Parts: sequence; structure tokens; C-alpha cells
Amino acid sequence: MFEGFEGGRMPAAFMSAGTSSFTEFLGAVSPESLPGHDLPDRNAGEHMTPDATTIVALTFPGGVVLAGDRRATQGNVIANRDMDKLFRTDEFSAVAIAGSAGIGIELARLYQVELEHYEKMEGRALSLEGKANKLAQMVRGNLGMAMQGFVVVPLLIGYDERSEEGRVFSYDAVGGRYEEHRYHSIGSGSVYAKGSLKKLYRDDLSETDAVKAALESLYDAADDDSATGGPDLHRKIFPLVDVITDDGHRRVAVDEVERLATEVVEGRAAHPDGPTAPLS
Repeated sequence: MFEGFEGGRMPAAFMSAGTSSFTEFLGAVSPESLPGHDLPDRNAGEHMTPDATTIVALTFPGGVVLAGDRRATQGNVIANRDMDKLFRTDEFSAVAIAGSAGIGIELARLYQVELEHYEKMEGRALSLEGKANKLAQMVRGNLGMAMQGFVVVPLLIGYDERSEEGRVFSYDAVGGRYEEHRYHSIGSGSVYAKGSLKKLYRDDLSETDAVKAALESLYDAADDDSATGGPDLHRKIFPLVDVITDDGHRRVAVDEVERLATEVVEGRAAHPDGPTAPLS
């Protein structure tokens, strides 16, 4: 990344204490390494990059669930069937991306390094509020690319050790940060996923029930949005699910997701529109 320094010596910036922001450091030392640098104008070719699609998140007592489908599209073509859109950013937070996949993946990985760098420089981790604000700054830094059509919209979840609860933060393309309560969804199928969560969500969901509600909502999104991929039982491709509690982050085991996803698919065989919310 930093090859070709004059005289084989690193710049002074590498030898000083510097800033606790890795993004600012990278912008000063090697700006071409930042996400989206020197991308061509999107008008030069429509649908030139794959887009990541639907992400859902919901809280439950003591934690928060993040789930994403696996499909990436390029125009009307399926570009990838098993993409990973969920990224563990530290022990108590995770990010998922929707939008331009390449830039989104770079942004998520840079955000991981940003949090690690801050902790090493300051000797402590950022608060969840601080993590949410830092991600907003990074999304705002992609505004030039967003104006060209390379939009990246992340969803941040985390366990707040101070309030002892799971929290969800969404963003717009210009870096606006919004805390979402109970549940939220982003991506092309978000309208359908959020509508599904609206009827399934309860304040007393167990962790397993919250994971299954997320899978039900992704199934509903895939049912109405061609860019969202549902569970693929034949190829053994299932949504990815992360859970964060006071024990930290964990990726739900594939066999557990397969079991719950299979229950969802089998349930839809009898009731194609899925579970309904009782009227009281």
C-alpha cells in the first residue's frame, strides 16, 4: 500500500504519535488507498458494479440481531449468490452494507481498522455513540462517489455496555445518522422486510425468535423484490446472521440458520404469505 517512498524511508507521519483517526492518517499519507478513489464516472456504464441488497436488524431483551441476504445484483443480472454483507467491527458492534458492493466492503473494512486504531492510540474503545458518529463521518467522506451514483448505505448495530441493551443506527447517503428503535431494514427489499418485521416484532422476543423473525422478513423481501435472495435449500446458501449481547459478537452457526430457514420455507408451503399478527 505504501511502496515507493523516497530513499526507502517512511514519511515522518509514520514515526509520530499522529491522530487517533486512521482515516485521517490514511488521507494524509496515502489518499489513493481510501475507498472509491479514482472510480470512473458511473455515467460511463450503467450497472457497472454489483449492488448489495437487503439487510435487517432487530433488538431483543439483552441484545440485537443483524441479518442479510446473500445476493448481489448487476442491473437485472445476479452477480453473486453468496456474498457476505455483514462485518464484525469489534467485540460489541457490527456493520452491514447495502448499495455499491465494492465501495461498501472497503468502507466496512476501513471502519474495522478505524476502531482498532482508535483503541490502540487512546487505550480504550469508543463508546457505541462514538462508533456511530465515526461511521457517519466516513459515509460523508464518500459523498463525491455517492453523487456519481456509487451510493453506500450502512447499518450499524451494537451492544451498549452502559445502558445494557442492543441498539441500531441507520445512515443516509450524505452521512446523516439516525437511531432506529426495535427494528429496521435497508436495501432494495427493505420496504417488504420492514413490513414483515412490523407484524412479527414483539418486545419480549427470545434470541432464537428474533433470528427467525429476521429470516421471515428476508423471505418476505425476496418474495417481492427480485434483487433479494431467499434461502437456497438446493445450493445450501442461507442468510448470514450476527448476534451481539453482553457476551460479545457471534456469527450464528450455519447449521442453526439452515434449520430455522428450512422451518420458514416449509411453513410457507402451507401458508405462502407467512405468519400473521393477531388482531386484539
